[in-house]
Amino acid sequence: MSSAGTRKIYVIFYTTYGHIYKMVEQVSKGINSVPGTEAVVLQVPETLPEGVLQKMHAPPKPDVPIVDVHDLPSADGFVFAFPTRYGMPPAQFKAFMDATGQLWQSGALVGKPVTFITSTASLGGGQEVTIASSLPFVSAHGMIWVPPGYSFGEPLFNLDDVRGGSGWVAGTFAGATGARQPTNTELEFAEHQGKYFAGKVKLLSA
Repeated sequence: MSSAGTRKIYVIFYTTYGHIYKMVEQVSKGINSVPGTEAVVLQVPETLPEGVLQKMHAPPKPDVPIVDVHDLPSADGFVFAFPTRYGMPPAQFKAFMDATGQLWQSGALVGKPVTFITSTASLGGGQEVTIASSLPFVSAHGMIWVPPGYSFGEPLFNLDDVRGGSGWVAGTFAGATGARQPTNTELEFAEHQGKYFAGKVKLLSA
């Protein structure tokens, strides 16, 4: 927490084609709408060679600072945002997780709240299982998972539109080629989750 009493929520993400970053912008908007909380947006390092990224037609990375794991204890809460890779976090985000061993040993992240944002290529592509496979990391650090539940309300019960996300996580679908972009509903859910999570961070750090 800063000297002014502002709760710093680190929004740490990995994105390949930009879908996750669009969701991150919205979740950060939600966090910043809550008085006394501030989103600090950071990205994990890319591990793929530039030549591979070019062959994948991946766009340039957002102009966002790279996270330093040694700075994590100064955060009051975390939003972890990443796409799925076969129902698990991508290797780039897993490398970030694996770099926190000294923080685990010292208990530096115990009691800090965390929530997630994700994306998949398709319906049934593993949004919930991706979060489930990330929970051992949360548990090992003694952090507190704060899912949004169904606090977003009616849109989560609407079966007429194709929509990512659930009571576990705000999410989006990228499509098989990455051409699909987050819908207004998915972006609104991400913003809602940011606002909801910021409120819980304030409660837990009071």
